Amino acid sequence: MIPLKDNLVTALRGLRELFFPRRCVVCGRWLAQEETDLCPACLEDLPMTCQWDIVQNAAFERLACRFEVEAAASLFFFRTESDYRKIIYALKYGGRPDLGWRMGNLLGEQLKDSRSFRDIQAVVPVPLHPLRRWKRGYNQAEVIALGLGAALDSPIETALLRRSRYTKTQTRLHGAAKTKNVAHAFQCNDVRAAQLQAAGICHLLLVDDVLTTGSTLAACAAPLLDAGFKLSATTLAFAEG
Repeated sequence: MIPLKDNLVTALRGLRELFFPRRCVVCGRWLAQEETDLCPACLEDLPMTCQWDIVQNAAFERLACRFEVEAAASLFFFRTESDYRKIIYALKYGGRPDLGWRMGNLLGEQLKDSRSFRDIQAVVPVPLHPLRRWKRGYNQAEVIALGLGAALDSPIETALLRRSRYTKTQTRLHGAAKTKNVAHAFQCNDVRAAQLQAAGICHLLLVDDVLTTGSTLAACAAPLLDAGFKLSATTLAFAEG
């Protein structure tokens, strides 16, 4: 016999679907009640990078020329002509932190079986400036990290790194302008760093939404490396070109 509570939950979900039907983030197709975010066809065709299976991958090479990184990987390729770019747009500008958690969890499921990421001890999301976080309502890197950490069974560390000054959005900048924009924009909490190291935590996984030039991750890495941590990095999307 199906419990009354389960019947009620099913009924409420049905009503929600009736009055607030959901569409696939990528193609716009109506989603069935048991489907979330992406329809089965779009989920199956997600342009995975599979970088977690390759040590010297494109993400690693892009970051290794900027800072000392142990491993790096992104979940899927970001192309401006591809509808899969809508995942990032929905996460950053569409008020979809739930999407960020589930995509982060999917990323974590790939990383947890990778030798390159097996000794991660804590997950550190790229912090937002408090003003931008207030405007958006959440930090997209943090919700990705929460889903990823759940898959990796790793703690999320939000007190270690902070953004010390407001910066322009990186989306509209290119090349050297991106590096200049985020230079010295992050600071390490020395007290928290000492606490983590005393607890034996030394290998951190930096998390962001998109890897383009690597400027933001490099700016985050600088104070953490100075504090004596080992760093790996991951993002949902890897921008080609």
